[in-house]
Amino acid sequence: MRLLTILFSAFLVSILSYDMAVSRTFDDHPVHSGKWTDQYDRYFKKYSKRYFGPLFDWHWFKAQAIAESALSHDAESHVGARGLMQIMPATFDEISKKNPHFSKLESPKWNIAAGIYYNRTLYRKFTKTPEQDKLYMTFASYNAGYGRILNASKRAGSEEKIWEEIKPHLPSETRGYVARIRRLMGES
Repeated sequence: MRLLTILFSAFLVSILSYDMAVSRTFDDHPVHSGKWTDQYDRYFKKYSKRYFGPLFDWHWFKAQAIAESALSHDAESHVGARGLMQIMPATFDEISKKNPHFSKLESPKWNIAAGIYYNRTLYRKFTKTPEQDKLYMTFASYNAGYGRILNASKRAGSEEKIWEEIKPHLPSETRGYVARIRRLMGES
């Protein structure tokens, strides 16, 4: 029993340490600061252009990956999400059915491609939403699930889905997640 308690305590400490370390890095270094590796930038650029068009600022997805994994390609969450974009294996399998060339969840290239593709799938669902708000709703959906965003929208009584109206009805983790990405991009 004592060994089990020690192992469980060590597990909790490792999770909390990781979360605190990642949280500290968000506030310290905006995505444009040069403090983050540019090792994966070509993938963020390529797949942002492919799924969001040439005018879209790919840094948003790099900021999302920083929020998800601190750009750690081998990150794995306590629920099993993996890689830079912290994609669940079941989600990757679904995405791979439509994109058979997305070969490995653990590959930084395909993890980023799948994450941005999934963002595009979510983004397209927000038809009655102003452009910038669509992006925030997309990130919130990526974090909490599309259904939670719909429920929050219903609670807000908002026909046109505006981020500031829906935000108070979302879980604090999701509000914090979107706020981190925005801070990384230099927004307040």
